[in-house]
Amino acid sequence: MRAATAERSPLVKSLRKNWDLYLLIVPVIAYYIIFHYIPMYGLQIAFKDFIATKGITGSPWVGLKHFERFFDSYYFWRLIKNTLGIGLYELAVGFPIPILLALMINEIRSERFKKTVQTVTYAPHFLSVVVLVGMLMMFLSPQHGIVNLIIRLFGGEPVSFMTEPGWFKTLYVFSGVWQQMGWSSIIYLAALTGIDPQLHEAAKVDGASRLQRIWHINIPGIAPTIVILLILNIGSILGVGFEKVFLMQNSLNMESSDVISTYVYRSGIVGAQYSFSAAVGLFNAVINFGMLVIVNYIARKVGQTSLW
Repeated sequence: MRAATAERSPLVKSLRKNWDLYLLIVPVIAYYIIFHYIPMYGLQIAFKDFIATKGITGSPWVGLKHFERFFDSYYFWRLIKNTLGIGLYELAVGFPIPILLALMINEIRSERFKKTVQTVTYAPHFLSVVVLVGMLMMFLSPQHGIVNLIIRLFGGEPVSFMTEPGWFKTLYVFSGVWQQMGWSSIIYLAALTGIDPQLHEAAKVDGASRLQRIWHINIPGIAPTIVILLILNIGSILGVGFEKVFLMQNSLNMESSDVISTYVYRSGIVGAQYSFSAAVGLFNAVINFGMLVIVNYIARKVGQTSLW
């Protein structure tokens, strides 16, 4: 009994001493419990034929019926192809660019110019998705968009970017990169500040060029941060956001813009097929979680850096 009390005493002392700091965590914990963990109770409707009048508990169990229906549906492979395609495209383009931007900003010697670059690259992050898509529609309009005006100026034919299925993924990914690259580079800049300046001084004495110092000092110094963020990005590769896709989506580009999240919206909210849409969403979440676990395991075995 005394041993247990002795073991608990450091925790109790810490709680008493830093109670105000722990109090700051309470709203965050409450948010996740109320809006993320408690709603998990409703996941069971993916295995039921949900009837609103009977409620969740009163609805009959149907096992994997809705999952089988989704796997056999006409849209299954199109949804997987589009969602995975956008996710991989976004990872291949959107993940390395903030790293390169952070490395370049870190090499700027003029503080005034550095702050200007940071302000310009951070600003798009604060635009809403609605505003961003509105800007795309204006700039890419076949009649009055500046891009098509330039194409006409050089004798080309106007392109309907927003309705061409072949352009959807590129527009989605590169507009997202433009909006988020500055904000995403902050964590890498923070990691770069933690690198010992004496390493650079020693490298300069040895005659290392700036590129050699970036390659052999800066990149290895932020490698753990890169690995952690890569794991998190791969773990959400099928979690392509709903709002932006939905706003950019139309009947003409549906072939390449229809993803799991928009399909869940159409079948669940619009079509009132709550059990079926819950099954589709659960399938998406399980695949993402499985990928997260696998990539985390590989990262831990290969580089000794992982989430857990």
